[in-house]
Amino acid sequence: MIIFILYLMETFQHLRSLHACLIFLLISTIGKGSACEAPSSPQCFRQNEDETVYICEWDFSTNETDVTFDLHLNDTSGFKIPYRNIKENHIQLSEERLIVGFKVDIWVEAHAGNSTCTSPKRSGILEHTVKYEAPQNITVSWLRNNLSLSWQSEYLSLAEVWFRKHQTESWEKRIINTTAEAATQKLIIKNLLKNTAYEVQVRQQSIQAENPLWSNWSPAVIVPAELEHPPEVRNSITPFNGTRQVTLTWELKAYAAAIRGVTYTVNVTYCSPRCPCKKKSHKTKATRHTVYVSYSAVNITVVARNAAGPSPPAVVHVPAVPAADLKTCDKTLFNEDLKKRTWLEFYELKDADLIPERVWCLTARRIKKERKKIKNDMEDYTRYLYFEHRCHKSKPQTVKMCYYYQKEGAPRKKPNDFKPGSEKHNSADLSWKEFSYEDLRGFLTHYKLCAVKISSQNEPPVCINISASETKYHLKGLTPGTKYNVSLTGVTQAGEGPVAIESFTTEPEKPLNVWISFGLLFSFFLFSTVCTVIMKRIKSKVFPPVPKPVIPDFSPRQPESEEMWERKERVDELTLHQIVPEERPDPVEATLLTGDWEDGTEWRVEKDGGCSEGSDDRRSSLASLDETQRQAELKDLEQVETELAMLTYKNGLVFGVKSDTLL
Repeated sequence: MIIFILYLMETFQHLRSLHACLIFLLISTIGKGSACEAPSSPQCFRQNEDETVYICEWDFSTNETDVTFDLHLNDTSGFKIPYRNIKENHIQLSEERLIVGFKVDIWVEAHAGNSTCTSPKRSGILEHTVKYEAPQNITVSWLRNNLSLSWQSEYLSLAEVWFRKHQTESWEKRIINTTAEAATQKLIIKNLLKNTAYEVQVRQQSIQAENPLWSNWSPAVIVPAELEHPPEVRNSITPFNGTRQVTLTWELKAYAAAIRGVTYTVNVTYCSPRCPCKKKSHKTKATRHTVYVSYSAVNITVVARNAAGPSPPAVVHVPAVPAADLKTCDKTLFNEDLKKRTWLEFYELKDADLIPERVWCLTARRIKKERKKIKNDMEDYTRYLYFEHRCHKSKPQTVKMCYYYQKEGAPRKKPNDFKPGSEKHNSADLSWKEFSYEDLRGFLTHYKLCAVKISSQNEPPVCINISASETKYHLKGLTPGTKYNVSLTGVTQAGEGPVAIESFTTEPEKPLNVWISFGLLFSFFLFSTVCTVIMKRIKSKVFPPVPKPVIPDFSPRQPESEEMWERKERVDELTLHQIVPEERPDPVEATLLTGDWEDGTEWRVEKDGGCSEGSDDRRSSLASLDETQRQAELKDLEQVETELAMLTYKNGLVFGVKSDTLL
């Protein structure tokens, strides 16, 4: 068209008349009006085999905004049915307005601006043509390495599936027949990798219609990997005021399984489903959750779920609170009316673990109906764990917990494996095993242990009570080389059970032990003596002895009367002179210390340390000595004088020694 216009322009380029211009504008207008792209052949179909409404649709591309369509149907007899001024590229028509049982020709005319375009004709019988809707809300699940797809539809179909691994480019196609189950169509794509994420698109067509059409493609569905393993759950339990706070945290390590997101369901399962205060399952996208439970046993399950299905459940068993210090119930509410938010639980316990064999739960609503039945079901001599619960601030709280016996009896068997061992000359070790709870038949209060000498017929046995939690005892105070009979029995509130009796003989006391004891005693005595001597020597080195003063002996006069009186010393005068031998004319000269006793008697002390009534005898003896002896005597007197000068006297006693020289 453009070439033709250029050719005309070139032909009339020399024409300058008005007629030539008008011809050129007319040709240009005709060329512009004929610029129209024809629509596609229309498809008229039903969306299922039972539908009575037909949909006719076609494709058309244009930039015009005001476009209308005319739909034409002509049968073989020449009958025509036009539908004009259609604003959209599709129209819904009931079968009464169409020719559905005969072959017809169908085409569309598009009016865009001043141009009209006609589509190619399509021939066929309308009632034979069926086109299903595109699959919607497709659900996926893994069956081992097979992927199952399902969507809502009541009609079997042939499906075409395109799939690829997530975030890859190559698609793979499979055509699979669907199966119907309760208005749901299912298909299975086999031999995939369940630990890998996929992208899937599906379209379908009827398998019953004579002229089936493929539906449109479904939206792309991202299929996460299968959750093969349960979440890894950790828990921490904090008890307070009869309630336990259980904090759960978990993690999911499979990245391919969490592509479309994962939700978690936390469910608390009590032993009895009828107990109140039971919270329903909680769904969350977080990886942390807190629940509150009573002191009885509960199971908590955590299930992860993605678009492909749920994971195996992670089960957290929260056992009942340890019952090591529990006593028998003194009073219960079993025969009383219960409040609305209070309930009772009975656990039948037949072993050491607090895992119930059977559980009964009584609520205020059902206690009248269930009380008689529970009494008939409970067995005598069987241990039960009794709980009293209530709902406090929407949280379960345990008010009371104890052991319950409908009827209590004495143990029916003797203690297991009772035997003595490690006998000494004055003691023996006894051991046994705990009662099984089936044989106990009551609350064990204590064990009774009795011991008696076999050789002594008249001596009564010595019995002691042992704690019910003990399984061994050290028996002391026995006689060496003696045979004993010991008995052990379990005691409940109903009485004593069968007695276990054993015999043993203590070892005789060996002489070697006596000698060893004597040797140890002698060694201790010797060691203490040596230590005493060493300590005295160390003391004499570190702390030398203080010299004792020389005090003359006096013969006090007996008092004339019977009353005793104290003789006191009085110092009248004390004169000290330093001896200078070179200036003395007479070496015999001495300075005397004189004084009077309180009774009037005179006393004197010479410089040589002696005491006498006078000095005549002393002087006569010094005159008879030769010069050598005189010099020695003078030195002795000088030494005595020095010592006397260093002594302080008071009342005839020495109190201190002066260290400085007296002047």
